[in-house]
Amino acid sequence: MLCVLLVRFSSIGDIVLTTPLVRALARRHPEAKLVYVTKRAMAPLVADNPHLAEVVALEPDEPLRHLARRLSALAPTHGLDLHGSVRSVALRLLVHCRWSGYRKRKPARTLLIATKLDAYRRRVPVAERYFEAAARLDTRPDGGPPEFWLGRGATERVAHWLVERGLADAKLAALAPGAAHATKRWPVANWSALIEALRGAGFRPVVVGGPEDRGLAQQLVAGGAGASAAGEFSLQETGALLARAAVAVSGDTGVMHMATGVGTPVIALFGPTVEQFGFFPYRASAAVLQQDLGCRPCSATGTATCPLGHHRCLGDITPADVAAAVARLVT
Repeated sequence: MLCVLLVRFSSIGDIVLTTPLVRALARRHPEAKLVYVTKRAMAPLVADNPHLAEVVALEPDEPLRHLARRLSALAPTHGLDLHGSVRSVALRLLVHCRWSGYRKRKPARTLLIATKLDAYRRRVPVAERYFEAAARLDTRPDGGPPEFWLGRGATERVAHWLVERGLADAKLAALAPGAAHATKRWPVANWSALIEALRGAGFRPVVVGGPEDRGLAQQLVAGGAGASAAGEFSLQETGALLARAAVAVSGDTGVMHMATGVGTPVIALFGPTVEQFGFFPYRASAAVLQQDLGCRPCSATGTATCPLGHHRCLGDITPADVAAAVARLVT
């Protein structure tokens, strides 16, 4: 029997984008045992995926050899390295099976950032690049979107939270203003103006994010302009809230992919990063807003400050632009 390890340790968006491969493998090889390997913190993203037989989590501070021992006990026949990190390469040496990986296109990405010369032959989404690792298993994309499966506890807690705030029957707009790097963040004043525009259009804005986004979220919803869920929920609960929303507005972050995974239409704001990198919303109801500037892309993941000091890539996207995109996408 096939036993396939799918290894992706982080991060949120990257893991969600592996789920089309998980689904396609399960359909192509229904007899196979599919085992997902990730960090403990990321495990909720795949814990309830019905296509997986098991999720094996790397515990905090756990030596890699201990994880390798647990995986070897499963007698895997194939290993798909969907990360390509030092850690995943080391795991390939420790766990004996037929390993394969995918190409990250780093030379083309570096060239595009440094010189703006586009050496990408085709614009292949990351979700489809992962399928290169499964070439031996005769598995191809099925044209479907990512999947973020939710447990009953997460959906129930969010339902209760919405009732408490009088939002159970509201038309929700989930807003994700946070990002790990400053150049991926839309200006705060623009978020405030968008919230007012959305309220005028009949939406109830709800700000989502992690604990680090609490202060910004409270600032944006001050005076009853909306509700803050930042730092309130687990990954699955955030997914459950996104699933209740009529639309989500996000930068190039994991929240964007979580929303596509639960079927929520997405307005995605892209600044320092571009489509060639492969992380646009995949096979989903979505609109991408971006500026055609000669300085884009300026980095692969965002930076602390704009290299040119103006941050026009996101600053030039207006609240009116986003509100209009919402109106077009959500009927």
